[in-house]
Amino acid sequence: MDIGGMKRGIVIKDEWPGYSLDLFTYPEHYHEDIESVYIPHGVIMNRVERLASYVMDDFRDSNIIVLCVLKGGYKFCSDLVEFIKVLGRNTNKYLETRVEFIRLKSYLNDQSTEELHIIGSRDLSFLRGKSVLIVEAIVDTGKTMKALLKHVETFEPKMVKVAGLLVKRVPNMAESLTDYVGFEIPNRFVVGYALDYNEYFRDLNHICVISRTGKIKYKV
Repeated sequence: MDIGGMKRGIVIKDEWPGYSLDLFTYPEHYHEDIESVYIPHGVIMNRVERLASYVMDDFRDSNIIVLCVLKGGYKFCSDLVEFIKVLGRNTNKYLETRVEFIRLKSYLNDQSTEELHIIGSRDLSFLRGKSVLIVEAIVDTGKTMKALLKHVETFEPKMVKVAGLLVKRVPNMAESLTDYVGFEIPNRFVVGYALDYNEYFRDLNHICVISRTGKIKYKV
């Protein structure tokens, strides 16, 4: 792993194979379904804490609405908000957060689809005039995020920033859409820490690379 710019994120190089599964604990039923531990849970948590400090600095005394993109973003969002609360208690920079949820669907198996599907209410009128932090687990081409940002902007928020735990290096990658980046990763399909493959692997604490066996086993 290389350390990139502060808000660019930790850059994981293309040739990074991940850590051997033997070094970590994980649900045994996934033994043949993952190749390696790509980002260990402890590293994720420390990085999320750092992102929380950036958010604290940028939003300062604003009350913010955290718009959590489900389902993959719920762990990242929960931990990020918790770190914001802890940092607030330990400093004089308390940031009041209100968490709202939006559910998107843009993947089928391991492929991103062209269309953005917002599941549930599309009415985000409560964002009007507010400072908004969109929290998304993974951003690749940015098609989904661009569509979501366009939708959010129609409700005239005061400010919008985006936190992405993972940004994939793909052609026309969407790094510029993401204000806070946890890790910049190669274009590999990863699971765990609430990231799924057809609803499997959300219960992994680590971010892992799915194996060919796992892709076949859980394909729909």
